[in-house]
Amino acid sequence: MTARPRRVLVIDIGGSHVKLLATGQRRSIRIVSGPTMTPGEMVAAVRPATAHWQYDVVSIGYPGPVVADAPVAEPKHLGPGWLGFAFAAAFERPIRIRNDAAMQALGGYRGGRMLFLGLGTGLGSAVVIDGHLQPLELAHLPYRKKKTFEEYVGETSRQRRGMNRWRRYVIDVVTRLRAAMQADHVLIGGGNARHLRDQLIRFPEGTRLGSNADAFRGGMRLWLSADERLTAGRATTARSAHARAKPR
Repeated sequence: MTARPRRVLVIDIGGSHVKLLATGQRRSIRIVSGPTMTPGEMVAAVRPATAHWQYDVVSIGYPGPVVADAPVAEPKHLGPGWLGFAFAAAFERPIRIRNDAAMQALGGYRGGRMLFLGLGTGLGSAVVIDGHLQPLELAHLPYRKKKTFEEYVGETSRQRRGMNRWRRYVIDVVTRLRAAMQADHVLIGGGNARHLRDQLIRFPEGTRLGSNADAFRGGMRLWLSADERLTAGRATTARSAHARAKPR
């Protein structure tokens, strides 16, 4: 039996930045990406930036659909060449690649059946059930007036319809999708989750907002078994409950 890798480099690829963190490091690294970045340019930037870090394996959060640790569509906001790129050879390490929303979902998982909705340019989604991760493609399902969920809760909608209407649509979409997926609870992540940190917003019970650390934590958990992910999620819940109970 192969020993479980202990040191993981996590690469979270976004349209504006590539974010990096490795096991044992306290500070992440951000590298500018942009609409022309190719996978070769990404590797050429990441390897020297992390040359002083020690890692055995690499986890990659990719902004697009992934099957069997390989992208199956080019990203919308980056350059070409991601399909068929030899990531393992480029990093000279074992690789696990997941959709970026799925990786965030895994990082924010705390047990049970959890639906993740990532709010950003579009709508990312995934579900984690007893530690088992399943990416979803809910963004382009029909919602209202022959338009999709993404067209109502994506960034274009927020800018065009205004913050208050956008927030109402987000709450409605969360309610509908939670019921459809029979989720115990919902985690909202992505860059636009920050616009929902308002105590006056009434979310459905069991809804919480994610943190910036979720993607990195998810990348670390990619190398765990489902049982280990479930245990890790429950431990996170216990720590959070303990922190809330401590007197201030």
